[in-house]
Amino acid sequence: MTFTRYAIYYAPPADAAWSKWATQWLGWDMGVGAEVAHPEGGKLDVAAITATPRKYGLHATMKPPMRLAMGTDEGALRAACAALAATRAPIMLDGLQIERLGRFLALRPIGDVSALNALAAACVTELDPFRAPAPAAEVEKRRAAGLSPEQDAHLLQWGYPYVLDQFRFHITLTGKLPKGDLPAVEGFLASELAPLLPQPFVITDLALMGEDAEGRFHLIQRYPLAA
Repeated sequence: MTFTRYAIYYAPPADAAWSKWATQWLGWDMGVGAEVAHPEGGKLDVAAITATPRKYGLHATMKPPMRLAMGTDEGALRAACAALAATRAPIMLDGLQIERLGRFLALRPIGDVSALNALAAACVTELDPFRAPAPAAEVEKRRAAGLSPEQDAHLLQWGYPYVLDQFRFHITLTGKLPKGDLPAVEGFLASELAPLLPQPFVITDLALMGEDAEGRFHLIQRYPLAA
């Protein structure tokens, strides 16, 4: 398969009960590259609630999607991902919990995130030679959303505003919701997903992802954190 962009994700384990449920909730299994049926959501329109994050799959972004720079290729990127992962140790946190981030819902880590943030920073900086500059129109679109000076500087240097000191690890569960809808969706996830969430929460690998021509992301390869 030919990919238009690549990204480095934390991809939850495919065999865990919580990630199986959350993958169905989103409706896209990036491991097999196929749509999956949503769980029964009662009165909730799960397809509409998850429409925006569906194409990305169940993940946390470590290095945002990028087009490959001239002179690089997927094979070299694979080798660089393997080399980076080999220098980093698995990360253990206390758990995951459902949180509101503005008007969308996500899973956020519980515990000391310093090692996790350092891993994300390494992904952003050490793999940046593989990133082609973003088109000017894409940069201006991000700027139009309103960025802090720090975020604008990151956008220009790293191609994305929410990296390094602006990074917040999160696994997106919904698109942006009307404020009045948040309590019902949050309550449903608290009932169905929260009891399945891992304690502790352990990150054992990084995942190289590829975006297909339709904008959906596929798992290319996992790289164990082996230091």
